[in-house]
Amino acid sequence: MTQISFNIRPVQSKADRVAFVDLPFRLYADDPNWVPPLKDEVHGLLTPGKNPWFGHGEAQLFLAERAGQVVGRISAHIDHLALTQPAEQGMGPGTGNWGLFEAEDAEVAQALIATAEDWLRAKGMTRALGPLSISIWDEPGLLVKGFDHPPTVMMGHNAAAYQGWIEAAGYRFAKSLRTWDVDISNGFPELVQRIVSAGERNARIRIRPVSKARFDEEAALILGILNDAWSDNWGFVPLTDAEIGYVGKKLKPLVYEDLIMIAEYDGEPVAFMLVLPDINEKLVSFGGTLLPFNWAKLLWWLRRPQVRTMRVPLMGVVKRLQSSRMASQLAFMMIEYIRRNATAHYGASRGEIGWILDDNQGMNAIAEAIDSHINKDYWLYDKAL
Repeated sequence: MTQISFNIRPVQSKADRVAFVDLPFRLYADDPNWVPPLKDEVHGLLTPGKNPWFGHGEAQLFLAERAGQVVGRISAHIDHLALTQPAEQGMGPGTGNWGLFEAEDAEVAQALIATAEDWLRAKGMTRALGPLSISIWDEPGLLVKGFDHPPTVMMGHNAAAYQGWIEAAGYRFAKSLRTWDVDISNGFPELVQRIVSAGERNARIRIRPVSKARFDEEAALILGILNDAWSDNWGFVPLTDAEIGYVGKKLKPLVYEDLIMIAEYDGEPVAFMLVLPDINEKLVSFGGTLLPFNWAKLLWWLRRPQVRTMRVPLMGVVKRLQSSRMASQLAFMMIEYIRRNATAHYGASRGEIGWILDDNQGMNAIAEAIDSHINKDYWLYDKAL
């Protein structure tokens, strides 16, 4: 009989939670492409009362320990809003999740995944879908392609070995979430420019920047379009009003009016594009903390960031216009207007679009039309329990 050389236990104390958050800092200490997250942000993600996801979700964190040292971690969680979604859209009744997965070796990995599965079974779940850290709106998926360069803001990074360990636990591929890399320094192909020019001659179309003076109103407008635009997408779970407020507050320091566009058609807001300067380029040297003086460096950077990369995390067109020529035209116009501002005002030369679902034909076609290429691929897996 194989002797188990470690134990797994639930996170119960503040010290346990600190150990949970700290583990990746040891495991990735020698990985040049891992970006240390701000620890306070991770604690906020995991804390009921701070993260409004817990208003409709429940989670249990677990630690693996060997000889007094933490060697692995995992979360098991259930989103009760996700349980109400149609099963054909990826979530649905009986589907629980796990994520925030880190392990020192394959043995620890197998035991952690089994522990998360046991917790989900005890809660009545019949299927596990993961990794999700901690919802589809946070850092979904396991990186399987693109280990050779750091992730952009709000995207994850993990060890390449994890794919084999997860598949060895009986998980099968469920969905691919991809990011696309694009050179934005020299403009887009002539066909795209012609489409943009035609839109500029259409008096019914108006592309406008957001107003930070009306931030709460603009954030609610954008996320309202998002909930409509993405409602038929695989994995979709609607954002609640509390989550919309929470996301808006978190993103406000990274909001620049000329990097977020709203498209209006006949005076009605029908599409948006949100672009963020890649704050990871600054955070990579902070070691996960704003103390003692990193807060000052960050505040100075936020005044007018100069970055290589801009990320497009969110983009949406209201459902009634999707699959129309108008949807593509509005998308190209917003992309081009923001490209001009990103290069002129922030020194950017590269864009990253995504994630985009592998079967989202409209968005993948737009990415291809501007000469993008897939630079990272994140997979979600599932397993019957």
